[in-house]
Amino acid sequence: MAEQIIEKEQAHLDHVVEEIKKAEQKAAKNISTAKKDINNLSKQFDTIHMNTTTYSGMMDTAMSVRAQQQMLDERENSWQHAADHLSTLQRLEAKPYFARIDFQEKEGGQPETIYIGLASFSDQPDHFLVYDWRAPISSIYYDGELGDVSYDTPDGQETVNVQLKRQFQIEDGTIVTLYDTDEAVTDQMLLSALSNHSSTKMKSIVSTIQKAQNAIIRNTKDDLLFVQGAAGSGKTAAVLQRVAWLLYRYRGNLSASQVVLFSPNQLFNDYIDQVLPELGEQNMVQLTYYQYVNRRVPRLKVATLQERFEQSDQDLNERAVRLLSSLDYFHAVTNYAKRLGTDQHLRFRNLMFGKQVFVPKEKIKEIYYSFNRTYKLGNRLDGTKEELTKYLNRRISSEMRAKWVEEQIQSMSKEELNVLYAQHPKAFANDNEEYRFLSRMIVINAFKPIKRAIDHNRWLNINAQYVHLLRVTPKIISLAKYGITPDEWTRYVDQQVAALKNRRISANGISVYLYLYDLLTGKRGEREIRYVFVDEVQDYDAFQLAYLKFCFPRAKFTLLGDLNQAIFTHESSKTLLKELGTMFDPEKTKVVQLTKSYRSTKQITDFTREILLNGEAIEAFDRPGELPEIVISKDETAAVQDVITSLQQYQKEHDKIAVIGKTLSDSEQIATALKKQGIDNTMIRTENQRLVDGIIVVPSYLAKGLEFDAVVVWNANDHKYSSDDERQLLYTIASRAMHALTITAVHQPTHLLDRVTPSLYTIRDNS
Repeated sequence: MAEQIIEKEQAHLDHVVEEIKKAEQKAAKNISTAKKDINNLSKQFDTIHMNTTTYSGMMDTAMSVRAQQQMLDERENSWQHAADHLSTLQRLEAKPYFARIDFQEKEGGQPETIYIGLASFSDQPDHFLVYDWRAPISSIYYDGELGDVSYDTPDGQETVNVQLKRQFQIEDGTIVTLYDTDEAVTDQMLLSALSNHSSTKMKSIVSTIQKAQNAIIRNTKDDLLFVQGAAGSGKTAAVLQRVAWLLYRYRGNLSASQVVLFSPNQLFNDYIDQVLPELGEQNMVQLTYYQYVNRRVPRLKVATLQERFEQSDQDLNERAVRLLSSLDYFHAVTNYAKRLGTDQHLRFRNLMFGKQVFVPKEKIKEIYYSFNRTYKLGNRLDGTKEELTKYLNRRISSEMRAKWVEEQIQSMSKEELNVLYAQHPKAFANDNEEYRFLSRMIVINAFKPIKRAIDHNRWLNINAQYVHLLRVTPKIISLAKYGITPDEWTRYVDQQVAALKNRRISANGISVYLYLYDLLTGKRGEREIRYVFVDEVQDYDAFQLAYLKFCFPRAKFTLLGDLNQAIFTHESSKTLLKELGTMFDPEKTKVVQLTKSYRSTKQITDFTREILLNGEAIEAFDRPGELPEIVISKDETAAVQDVITSLQQYQKEHDKIAVIGKTLSDSEQIATALKKQGIDNTMIRTENQRLVDGIIVVPSYLAKGLEFDAVVVWNANDHKYSSDDERQLLYTIASRAMHALTITAVHQPTHLLDRVTPSLYTIRDNS
């Protein structure tokens, strides 16, 4: 019976593949036709007769050019559409679908059969051989068991009776295996997908979406979706599939450029950049939080990822940072800025004309505070700009008589004069009129930098304002609440002022600085952005999240992370969730917990969760493997040899292997030592590098979100990992491993491993 089913399904698959191949030929023909049309139209452009002697001739020529351009745009759109369609068909040819559902819509209705794949495919209008996994009907594959299942459609909820769920593993147009099940995804299917080797690019795996993940992907009603998931629970995969689903669901009303993903580092962006194209969609805007803020302050140097990690590691200014990163401080800055409209504390700077003061800052302050007290910040700002522009225009007439203007006219070349004359098409009545025209144009051009300075609010002194805010912080928020004395705060501010003079600003300071600037200048955020995704949200503080909400006022937010993996902050889940509850409407907030970890073998997951104090909630997926190994070495030289032994063993079985050090210097140390011993490796120093196959060496803070076939943790001894708040860091590093894990230590292994049950690992003691 089973053989007959496979035979019948293979015959159906062969038919679908045949139809896909026919469609590919048609798409290729459409591409060829569109290319020819584009070439022909481009040639016709060269033959358009340019008639510019009369007004009507110019109009006719312009209309001909416009008509040709429109036709060319249409052909180019046709070519792009056909090319995209062909690309989708080529992806479908090897694996047209991964599931089949048989169902009945109503009692007495005809039973229907649909096949689900990466994209929809029809051999004739409204006759679908494959349904896109994102289509409303496809959700019954992910959500329900056999029997009555409801699903959402654009017209409301529908209920169907599901009679069969069949899953396929297809390779190059051949059915390898199939399963009939009453679940969404069988363990066999998951095991097959998860047993694959890691690669330098994350792959889309829509065939293994779980029910909980599907709820994340298809959520439309909540303004905030908070996904708390264990390491390897599929958070990132679900969120990328959510982006693909949203672009499909709102096609025509939502483009990829209206979706922003904030990721942990640029290395991670490179890792995930093929997922959406594989799903047939354009990539959304991908950047890190610090890339986003850095581009706003090109003249300031913001602390790097390495500096942020090593600073948090050294516990410098921890209490001050806790204050600056709090939601309380966000509200305090908001109130501080509001009061600047009336309390005479706004800081101004001179408007300069070359090296001369054009408008002194005292005059600008007088204008700014001359408006009625009821004026809000934005209105006061606009009013000041208007007055400064009027003053600039009045100065044009007096400046036209200045000696420098006369000297410039006399020294101008014929070409420079012709450029100015082009802006005065009529003949001059006399020499005086000509001179007045030239002097006026010269002054206007010379004043352009002043006009730009007025328009771009360069008469506000944001650096001085930021320093003033820090100085008056004890008056606007309780220092005692954060365990800080007034003297300590003064010392901290003095450090920040010294750094600012050297054009440097802290990672916490930059968010405060930009929020203050936005409030002063009336910036209202990027209102065209509709969806914001924040990955590894546990490394954001409340101020940053509140600032992002301010920057994207019309967006729905999806925040995802593992509060057990906080590296840069130590927010507890209760604190973070409570603070988010005040930023978003609780009625439109949904929290989803993903507790099952799929990335690692059961042995690795059981081991890593016991590093945590509250890791019991993490469930291991039952994929068998070797026990993790702890290797103890007598000194660093011996430890390098122990690492080499592990690497040589791993290279026989795995493609992608990582040696993870705690800091950059730790990682550079082991990378250099390995190379001296003839072990080739790639050292990842910055987030702008790309992942490669083979052995890579990477510091802990750049490994966030990534996964590797095998991981060797370099020198996790009691000296390197001495503090109890480094549990999350060690857990994050160890949980990068999919199939194999070795932890090395020179002398005594870190006490953070003491809680782990001895039966969950093996020890190689070479000390």
